[in-house]
Amino acid sequence: QVQLVESGGGSVQPGGSLSLSCAASGFTFSSHAMSWVRQAPGKGLEWVSAVNSGGGATTYADSVKGRFIISRDNAKNTLYLQMTALKPEDTAVYYCAKAGSNYGGSYYYPSDRVYEYVYGGQGTQVTVSS
Repeated sequence: QVQLVESGGGSVQPGGSLSLSCAASGFTFSSHAMSWVRQAPGKGLEWVSAVNSGGGATTYADSVKGRFIISRDNAKNTLYLQMTALKPEDTAVYYCAKAGSNYGGSYYYPSDRVYEYVYGGQGTQVTVSS
C-alpha cells in the first residue's frame, strides 16, 4: 500500500522560505518519478515540480521556477521541496505523488501532468501572508 507522508509546512511571510519533506513507503521509491502538486483554496490541483527516479532530471512549473528546488534521497525514501522567495499565491496544501501506471514522462523529462501521478498523503499546509 502506497504511503506518502508530507511534512514541513507552516506559515511564513512573503519572501520567506520553507522546506517540505515526503516520506514514502509501500513501493520501490527509487524506481519511480516523483512530483509535488498543490491545491489552493477553492481551486484544483496544480502541478509544481517533478524529479526522475534517479534524481538527476527535474521539471518545474513556470510559477515556481527559480524559487523552488525539488530533490530526493533514494537511500532514505524521501522527497524534498525547498521553497524560497515565497509569495502569497504559493499558499496551498502541498502533496507529494508517485508516478502512476499511466505515467507518460521520460527519464530525462519528468511529466508535468497532474493526472499521471498517484497521491497517498494528507498534504501539508503552506500559508504565505503578511
